[in-house]
Amino acid sequence: MNLAVAKNETGRPLSDSFAIARDRLPGAAEARRAAFEAYERTGLPNRRIEDWKYTDLRALMRDVLPLAPAPDAAALNAATAALKVQAFKGARRLVLVDGVFAPTLSDLNGLEKGLAVRTLREALEAGDTTVQAQLFSPDSANPMVALNSAMMTDGVVIEIANGTVLTQPLHVVHITSAATPVATFTRSMLHLGKGATATLVESYAAAAGAKAYQVHDSLVVAISDNSRLDHVRLVEDSRDAFNISSAVVTLGAHAHFNTFGMVSGGSVSRYQATIAFAGEHAKVETNGVNLLNGKQHADTTLFMDHAVPNCASREIFRAVVDDSGHSVFQGRIIVRPHAQKTDAKMMTRALLLSDDAEADNKPELEIFADDVTCGHGATTGALDESLLFYLRARGLSEKEAQALLIQAFVGEAIESIVNEDLRELAITAAQRWLEARA
Repeated sequence: MNLAVAKNETGRPLSDSFAIARDRLPGAAEARRAAFEAYERTGLPNRRIEDWKYTDLRALMRDVLPLAPAPDAAALNAATAALKVQAFKGARRLVLVDGVFAPTLSDLNGLEKGLAVRTLREALEAGDTTVQAQLFSPDSANPMVALNSAMMTDGVVIEIANGTVLTQPLHVVHITSAATPVATFTRSMLHLGKGATATLVESYAAAAGAKAYQVHDSLVVAISDNSRLDHVRLVEDSRDAFNISSAVVTLGAHAHFNTFGMVSGGSVSRYQATIAFAGEHAKVETNGVNLLNGKQHADTTLFMDHAVPNCASREIFRAVVDDSGHSVFQGRIIVRPHAQKTDAKMMTRALLLSDDAEADNKPELEIFADDVTCGHGATTGALDESLLFYLRARGLSEKEAQALLIQAFVGEAIESIVNEDLRELAITAAQRWLEARA
């Protein structure tokens, strides 16, 4: 196999950048070295790897940029201004600026009983072997996850005790402020104890002047028996940014995971999530929306691993693509031999607003049990001309009519957000995209 040597923007091999950055990387030196070696064996993934056939990072991203410097006072000031757009009432904010936790911008006072929050750096430097084992558990066979394992500088480690019902959503905000092309590497972990309930929000945004940066993020989640996690993920990076993120979620018995994600920013984004059922009668609801125009490329790749009986999963994905945008949805459901009584379905719909827009939908079912209910569907189409005519005949401009129909199209997915304030936050983000359309 011919492997390309990964280089950063300076033309220096990435291994040199890893060596230079090593002093800034907290703890777990051996685990990091092994992860970086795993990444180097493949380098940036390309279309010859089946899971990456629609998102060839060697062609789209080309290089891994050097690690962003720690934020200074100017960076924190710029991040403060950017936070005003991302804020919503009632949330506990946890802010990462240029890949580093920013305590002055975060809300760590008066933590609810049963909630513990610390930084990834603190967890790694403390040498907590249990936490380290969980943090380095994501699939190292995935080259971008392996690279994140090697280079992660900070993040948040959230632990919620058994029986705790959090009244405040936890809002992890990623802000990039650097005016020069740099990369950030973050990883966060959430452990939800038995019988606990929580809401987690992740936002990705750029401060004024941030350009052509790369975000490499990863999330590790464990949802214990009889617990529920509501998860919302909003990507509004700058229009020339790259966002490569992953999630690994494990569910216990009778656990419930309700997740919604929306991508409206960035030049190239890829979100890959592996959701594993480890206990019976667990339930997963995943909803996603891509809002793309210009030459934006957004890839959502989900892997549902039904390994135990009597579990259910639902996937609903919507894409609205204008200009020369490219939306990708890959959904794989595997039902293992002992996972009888599995109920799994996925549906993806794409709305193409121009002749050059593209949507690739790739549903996959791998079923090794005989008593299951599984199915998938995919549709692609354009706006209904008769509805457009009806709205325009009542005084709406073409752009206003299109916006109304687009809002209705993505509304089913957004309505899956339980928290009313969070639902409004997602609607506002969608409106910003609609207003920015030419």
